[in-house]
Amino acid sequence: MRRGQLQEANMSDDSGAQGTSVKVLDEKDATGKAITIYEDIKTTLGIDFVPNMYRALAVNPDYLEMTWRKVQSVMGEDGKLGHTTKDIVALTVSIMSGCDYCIGVYNDAVRHDGLDDGALLELYEVIDLYAGLNRLNIGLQTKPDEKPWHGCGGGR
Repeated sequence: MRRGQLQEANMSDDSGAQGTSVKVLDEKDATGKAITIYEDIKTTLGIDFVPNMYRALAVNPDYLEMTWRKVQSVMGEDGKLGHTTKDIVALTVSIMSGCDYCIGVYNDAVRHDGLDDGALLELYEVIDLYAGLNRLNIGLQTKPDEKPWHGCGGGR
């Protein structure tokens, strides 16, 4: 059974969000700080619903607020990396963490950013390569080089 499958099979709440370990706060039940943050999330993201992740965090409105501010601070501005690069990093971390929810969110995000099937496959190839090389070097206990070099690929 896949990670989370047992949880998804056994847990459901009356708001329709299956697989959540805490009851999510539905928009119609939100009050005070939670409803204010919900409205900001929808406006900022340009969507007409509150994603389940934020609904689950709303059990503690102060934590929801802190998390939403942190997300906005890191992901809300392009900065030096740019929005697409940040979404690619978020997808990569999500894949490496095994978070199905986040993988779905960021697969959609990078497609929205313009990545097509070929670009996504190339990203997955890089993740596959470096996940393996990282594990290999951990197993080998490879020591750092005395001189810097700039990545494994050629053609730079």
